[in-house]
Amino acid sequence: MTQRLPPSLTSLDAALAALLLGVDPLAPAELPLTEAVGCIAAGAPLLPPWPPRDIAAADGWALRANDLVGASAYSPLPLATTPAWVEAGGAMPGGCDCVLDADAVEVSGPLVQVLAEAVPGQGVRRAGSDIADRTSAGRDGYPVSVADLLIARVAGVEKLSVRRPRLRIVNVPDATATVHVIAGIARAAGLDVTILTAGARDQASIAAMLDVSSCDVVLTIGGSGVGRQDAAIAALAQHGDVLAHGIALQPGRTAAVARLGKVPAVALPGSPDQALAAWFALVLPLVDRLAMRQPRRRVTLPLARKIASSVGIAEVALLTEEHKAWMPIAVGEWPLQAIARADAWLLISGSHEGFAAGASVDAYLMRE
Repeated sequence: MTQRLPPSLTSLDAALAALLLGVDPLAPAELPLTEAVGCIAAGAPLLPPWPPRDIAAADGWALRANDLVGASAYSPLPLATTPAWVEAGGAMPGGCDCVLDADAVEVSGPLVQVLAEAVPGQGVRRAGSDIADRTSAGRDGYPVSVADLLIARVAGVEKLSVRRPRLRIVNVPDATATVHVIAGIARAAGLDVTILTAGARDQASIAAMLDVSSCDVVLTIGGSGVGRQDAAIAALAQHGDVLAHGIALQPGRTAAVARLGKVPAVALPGSPDQALAAWFALVLPLVDRLAMRQPRRRVTLPLARKIASSVGIAEVALLTEEHKAWMPIAVGEWPLQAIARADAWLLISGSHEGFAAGASVDAYLMRE
């Protein structure tokens, strides 16, 4: 039987509330550093100071700056003994507080001369200057960054505690390009992504991929509309409860939210623009809840041009930044080139008529 949308669409707020009902944050898990980037930090360890002692920042001669006052190429300062040579990263010898370049000290047989002055700390990394005592490797509730991993590695940490939702994507045939877009965004957001492809577009083939034993979120991509071969919603209904099909969201009207046992599920349309809008409006709040992520960063700028929106339909608009303002480049339907150009997206509530030119709006960045 052909899928049908209900006579009236479900508001985005109501669909999202139904999707999030009873969804609790996941328990943290420890991951190797190579797998932790992008995941949400949960219990970031407090690190000891680094370096633990003063070390040389460059290869050279270790000396005490106060002993070198007045030394220059015109007035070399003779030394009684050859100073210690240190390699970059090596511990500073006791009593030394600077490192001079190799050519600043002349050694000729028993004659040792210094040709330059120095100041205390020159060529030296002080204890704790890279990592202060009790610095954390990441911030709880925020994505683990490459810089966080650098600090963790330098401090000798091998694993980090994070929350990483496991996302199962069911590719309904003919939606492969959209699947790869969504999977790429999901991986960049730190999710553990598995892609399964249904053998065909029929209900039984899609339902066969809806095993929820090893995932926290299920997405179906494609087959959510009312085409003669669309059957994703029927497949979800076969395995669980469809909470809403037909969302008052533009683009993304044929999206659906469901529950398969205790696992939340979202059916995304196969069209890239509709799938991406539903991802922003429905899936991101869900995975943020599971990962206990702090609110995403938004950037406030004035609109360069008016956005008109219909009351009763939530809309997602794509924006680019031009001259310290947000320029709308796609509202309603999104050309693929607009998706590629967009710097940010803006959710316009279904209770809002839009925004006048010059109004300040808070937009979410496409790439954080």
